[in-house]
Amino acid sequence: VQLQASGGGLVQAGGSLRLSCAVSGLAFSRYTVAWFRQAPGKERDFVAAIRYSSGTVYADSVKGRFTISRQNAENTVFLQMTSLKPEDTADYYCAADRSIIYSQLPYPDDYDYWGQGTLVTVSS
Repeated sequence: VQLQASGGGLVQAGGSLRLSCAVSGLAFSRYTVAWFRQAPGKERDFVAAIRYSSGTVYADSVKGRFTISRQNAENTVFLQMTSLKPEDTADYYCAADRSIIYSQLPYPDDYDYWGQGTLVTVSS
C-alpha cells in the first residue's frame, strides 16, 4: 500500500494550492481518505476527510476555505486550499482507512495507512 502526497509549496497569504494524494495497493473506492497537518513542535491535526460514499467532514479552521474531493478512477484524493493563511503552514499528510467510523475521523491513530508529508508554507 502506498500513499503519495504532492502539491505543496510556498504561497502568499490569500493564495491557493491544490494537494494530491495518489493511492495504490488497496481497493481505493472502499476507503475513507483524510488529510492531516503538522506544524513544527505541534501535534498532527485533522484537516478534512472524504468517505467512500463521498461524504465530507472538515475541521472548523478550514471550513469554507478548503475542499476535499476524490477521483476513484484515478485513485486520487485532492485538497483544494484557498484563502490561505500563515497559520495553515505545516506538513500535510494523507491517510486512509477502510473501517473507520464517523466519530474516529479526527484521530490519526485510527488510520491504517499514511503517506509522507508535503510541505505547505504560507508567507504573510
